Amino acid sequence: MSNMFDVIVIGSGPGGQTASIRTAQLGGKVAVIERSFLGGVCTNWGCIPTKALLRSVECLEEIKRSQEFGIKVGEISFDLESIVKRKDTIISKLRDGIKYLFESNNIVIFKGKGILSGPNSVTVKKDDGTSEEIKAKSIILATGSKNKTPPISGIESIVDNANRNDVLSPKKIPNSLLIIGGGPEGAEFACIYAALGSKVTIVEMMSTLIPTEEKELGIRLARALNKKGIRIMLGTTVKNFKKDENQVNATIKSKDGEESLAIDKVLIAAGRAPNIDELGLESVGISYNSRGIFVDERMETNIRDIYAVGDLVTVSLAHVASEQGVVAAENSMGLKSTYDPRAIPRCVYTIPEVAAVGLTLKDAKDQGYDVINGRFPFSANGRAITLGDVDGTVKIIAEKTSKEILGIHIIGPRASDLIPEATLAIKLKLKLTDLSTVIHPHPTLSEVIKEAVLDAEGFALNLAAKGKATNN
Repeated sequence: MSNMFDVIVIGSGPGGQTASIRTAQLGGKVAVIERSFLGGVCTNWGCIPTKALLRSVECLEEIKRSQEFGIKVGEISFDLESIVKRKDTIISKLRDGIKYLFESNNIVIFKGKGILSGPNSVTVKKDDGTSEEIKAKSIILATGSKNKTPPISGIESIVDNANRNDVLSPKKIPNSLLIIGGGPEGAEFACIYAALGSKVTIVEMMSTLIPTEEKELGIRLARALNKKGIRIMLGTTVKNFKKDENQVNATIKSKDGEESLAIDKVLIAAGRAPNIDELGLESVGISYNSRGIFVDERMETNIRDIYAVGDLVTVSLAHVASEQGVVAAENSMGLKSTYDPRAIPRCVYTIPEVAAVGLTLKDAKDQGYDVINGRFPFSANGRAITLGDVDGTVKIIAEKTSKEILGIHIIGPRASDLIPEATLAIKLKLKLTDLSTVIHPHPTLSEVIKEAVLDAEGFALNLAAKGKATNN
């Protein structure tokens, strides 16, 4: 087998996967290097396993509410081993699917760690200690990210207790769980473990949950999680950890003072950092800092024909990595493609779900826009009422004069399935009337978007006049 390729891709997560396949579609000979399982963090330790666990607890919560729908059941319980086994089966199936896609596109897979050894060469360090050098006209870096470890005194003593694999594949449910970080990851795990019986506490240093999103969504999500028995400590940090024989003791610090918590399990969900260590960036002169690798709109680094995508360069979102992988692949094969970061949907798979695209109200005002907004609650939507799932709302933000839609923010049932319409609106720079004149099928959850748009225009058809939102 020749060790010369058109493109070498380091990493097989969402960015590396799409980059490899798109390159092959364009006629390129591709090598992909993966040091662990195909699919990267998303398939094996992130997006997929958490959503599999969340689906199990969604079913559990629906069964507990079955009498509301006229369904009688006996004693309700769950089999933790079966929940974990289902999650593992899904992961295995998707891994096999990725392998099949690579094989069907004649992509050569190298198992090992890829290290840049020149502008057109990569050394593959294999598990057996041997190395092999392969060469290509272009290289695409897609090594993803890792969990950040916050600088907390004593945190090294709880590394085993905070093991991520234990949280994804628990042998038993801990009586208490402390989650450091109230972003998407922390909030999702809180929903999973609270539903399975843990006493969950979230510590978040900012003033709201999911602090990078519209403030209103964070406030509403906190209320929903509080109803599930989840304790949320905002504006707080963990000062230190001390581990005894059976538990972990955490000192929580806030503006009101300090509080000691004894917990069984800790989950660190304080953000992610790019996997740039030992990648060989210095050896070829690639520009980067602690936040990631610098690239242009073509996803190309400062070194010609070396590209970087996904968590190496931007926010940790699988769909962003996938899109960037396509852009990098097309440019590596001589096409002219650019990445547009303006319309990026963001989803949080909590119960209820959160999804958003475009600017928050604060961001819009900070950028100088004169804005109007509209809202519509799921409690006034016929489909949500029939589903028995009415907790949530939609908020539309638009420019006052042009009526261009700047942002759409959703908390409620299947928010992640509703956000594509909103994303298209942002991408195409649609105005309020462009959406308000689209016929939405009835009864569907999608009608909440149209009604929120109508509210922004001043004539929501299914809101009482006194209940209409003000434009602020």
